[in-house]
Amino acid sequence: MLLPVAAVLGLVGCTSSYSVEPAPDAHHPDCADVMLNLPEQVGDYQQRLSSSQGTAAWGDPAAVVLRCGVEPIGPTEHPCVSPAGVDWVWIEHDDHTQLVTFGRVPAVELLLDQEHITESSMMNVQAALSGPVQEIDQERECLPIDEAEL
Repeated sequence: MLLPVAAVLGLVGCTSSYSVEPAPDAHHPDCADVMLNLPEQVGDYQQRLSSSQGTAAWGDPAAVVLRCGVEPIGPTEHPCVSPAGVDWVWIEHDDHTQLVTFGRVPAVELLLDQEHITESSMMNVQAALSGPVQEIDQERECLPIDEAEL
């Protein structure tokens, strides 16, 4: 296990580490599977070293931040999109967009800086990160409100 970690550190040793608060369940074994399968590049952004287990960041400054092990989302009225087979709940904030997987435990969160990631490029980010997220089994899926059991 030391060799892959050393190889990764060697590749990103020249970049500054991005400080990310770990998610409550970042130590979950499925998060390790996600982290091992993350791409080095998302869109135009290179992955950089992050400070916490179960986290990743792309861009300098960070345009995309991933945290694995966040609290799963229950039924919600927020929109849900499903690029590349992963359901993402889309939550707008003043300065960033938060995307949280739906129906996977542990959940994965993406924080997208609105200064760097446009609404049209968000689907590309989701698609690029959906493969690694599929390492976590899907237990539920997003449904239109008229099909949901309330």
